[in-house]
Amino acid sequence: MSVNLSIHSNIRDYEVYMEQSPDFVDALASYPQACFAIDENVWRIYAGTLLKNLPEKDIIVVPISEDRKNLNTVQELYDRLVERPAKRNLTLISIGGGILQDVSGFAASTIYRGINWIYVPTTLLAQADSCIGSKTSLNYKKYKNLIGTFFPPAHIHIYPAFLATQLDSDFYSGFGEVIKLHLMGGDKSFRELVQYAPEVLKRETTALLRAIQQSLNVKLSYMAGDEFDTGRRNLLNYGHDFGHALESTSDFAVPHGQAVIFGMLAANLISKKRGLLDEKVEREIAETFLVPSMVIKPSLKALEIDAMVSAMKKDKKRTGDKLALIMMTNDFNFKRVNDLTSDEVAEALVMLQKHLLS
Repeated sequence: MSVNLSIHSNIRDYEVYMEQSPDFVDALASYPQACFAIDENVWRIYAGTLLKNLPEKDIIVVPISEDRKNLNTVQELYDRLVERPAKRNLTLISIGGGILQDVSGFAASTIYRGINWIYVPTTLLAQADSCIGSKTSLNYKKYKNLIGTFFPPAHIHIYPAFLATQLDSDFYSGFGEVIKLHLMGGDKSFRELVQYAPEVLKRETTALLRAIQQSLNVKLSYMAGDEFDTGRRNLLNYGHDFGHALESTSDFAVPHGQAVIFGMLAANLISKKRGLLDEKVEREIAETFLVPSMVIKPSLKALEIDAMVSAMKKDKKRTGDKLALIMMTNDFNFKRVNDLTSDEVAEALVMLQKHLLS
């Protein structure tokens, strides 16, 4: 029996189904006027098993990488979709991770001014974070997530069994967002994750479902009343100010969730330096979760101070001459500042270079 999460949206309300059986895939296979956009890696693993009953003529296999999260890939989808006889009554069903979600969600939101869209996330990052929130995001040239729309899927189906085949580096990338959301859920949420994280990292289904549900509930609490990201929801970018910059300076060699872990480490160091976060709390978070979960280390070149500062200046949420940063404070509260200096960035980067790369 699915556990449902109903989400209100000003665009359209939608449902999240926590699937504990693969039967939902066969139900999707018989969906009328449907077309399936499937991550090439997911198709390679599951074409002969979990996805074997999907109608082959309705499948679009999409090669996925960060450098394909752009308008060119969207146009490839347009070309395939316009060939189909169904138009406004077409349903696009996306099966894959967050990059496929962004590309196919953008296509669904814009072709024919919007078609029905169903999403099946197959990575921990997508299941625990990006699948909800209505955002689609595309990169433009060197700019991260510069283009996008707000367009929620009509349905989301979360099946943790997909995570059994996820590469460790990608799984830990998703775990970075799980850590972030549990921190943002408060001290109790953080302490609970400390207790059951070993089972999550073993990919035990019950623990995964618990971590995913808690992560989504925390995200929803920050989205409430701010669906279009003009106020409190912006705090969900904790870890992303440095994180997006690192993705850019590393040419995406450091994946999103791993970059967010780095970003949380940097933000917490600055918060501690400003006297907003106790050293004991900063060290506990770093040693318990953040440092052990950063399995992909950035290169020294990616951490060059001028390059990082330049990348942070391109942040689309920046509003002043100085840099923006979401910081954690004591009692697990969060605040946005717009007066971060290049000197503070440089000091944090020097400390992290010694800590992570020594």
